[in-house]
Amino acid sequence: MRIILYTGKGGVGKTSIAAATAAKSAQSGKKTLIISADPAHSLGDALDISLESEPIEIMENMWAQEINTLYEMEKGWKKVQDYLTSLFTAKTVKDITTEELTIFPGMEDLLSLLRILDYYKSKTYDVIIVDCAPTGETLKLLSFPEMLRWWMEKLFPLKRKALKILGPVAQPILGLPMPDDSVMGEIENLYIKLDEMRNILIDRDTTSIRIVVNPEKMVIKESQRSFTYLNIYNFNVDSIIVNRVIPDDVNEGYFKEWKEIHKKYLKEIHDSFSPVPIYHAPLFDQELVGIDMLIKMSNIIFKNDNAVDIKYSNRTQKIEKIDDDYVYSVYMPFMKKQDLDLNQKGDEIIVRAGDIKRNIILPRTLTKLSIKEAKFDDEVLKIRFGGEENE
Repeated sequence: MRIILYTGKGGVGKTSIAAATAAKSAQSGKKTLIISADPAHSLGDALDISLESEPIEIMENMWAQEINTLYEMEKGWKKVQDYLTSLFTAKTVKDITTEELTIFPGMEDLLSLLRILDYYKSKTYDVIIVDCAPTGETLKLLSFPEMLRWWMEKLFPLKRKALKILGPVAQPILGLPMPDDSVMGEIENLYIKLDEMRNILIDRDTTSIRIVVNPEKMVIKESQRSFTYLNIYNFNVDSIIVNRVIPDDVNEGYFKEWKEIHKKYLKEIHDSFSPVPIYHAPLFDQELVGIDMLIKMSNIIFKNDNAVDIKYSNRTQKIEKIDDDYVYSVYMPFMKKQDLDLNQKGDEIIVRAGDIKRNIILPRTLTKLSIKEAKFDDEVLKIRFGGEENE
């Protein structure tokens, strides 16, 4: 099975590109499912069809689904939801807001992971494409299984034992219901499933993430930041899709200045994400709505390529703690040691080699530290951070 997650800053057009990829995959004969995990669902709008909580067939070999959080909670996490409802209503009157309060931010993404795991185990589809929430929420989602693992291993056994002993005493004193063993068991089952899903997400032969970006400064900066963190968490970013590029034949009037701006930012995108493959989608002269338009878009982006093949699988960035320092490794093929020049500006590292420039956004931990040394060996630049905080 092949799994592709599309993410990007809100408004860049990732839903259209995810749907276009799914349509091209289906055309090639692969049983393809596209899932919307974004709370602000727009997949149905892009496909120009009303979607449901379960997959519905859109065209031959293509199904689509929008995750309905209340439906998924009732289906697979009911004991926890019932407990949360009883907790919220212990001191208040139950109304519609109570049910809504049991749905936490990011729950759509979380439940979509569990759905993907079900499909992965059942081998129902050949390809699953996920239209994720904007980048910040996606990063939280992808790091959630790791965070939950720590909590389950360190704190969960203690909390579960304490609740068994203190629950009967605490409940009448506090006037609040305590979770029983069935609720804790459901949470433990959730952890087991998410841990399984984590292993699938970091499997570079199965899963990759694609970042959708527009040739605009703010979008590029956010994409650079998410690219850094995805690499640190060891997720495979196999391509960058640049959307809404002004076509070459538009040279006059209002768009003339915009075309020059795009030209500048397209170079920055290539400098920032190389050697990851970069694909382009033009700014269309009409709305991207419906299967026909989405197929047209996919044919322009991927041309004769297989849209769902793994485009790249090397890890381009990595961070390791060595003694009291951090070593940040950046894969930089086709560069020569004698040509390299390194500068730090705020949260950004700028690496130059002749006419080539790489802009790398640092994780927050490293922005506080100064560069101690840098080495270039076997096409990998290793930058050691440590010592005094960088002012």
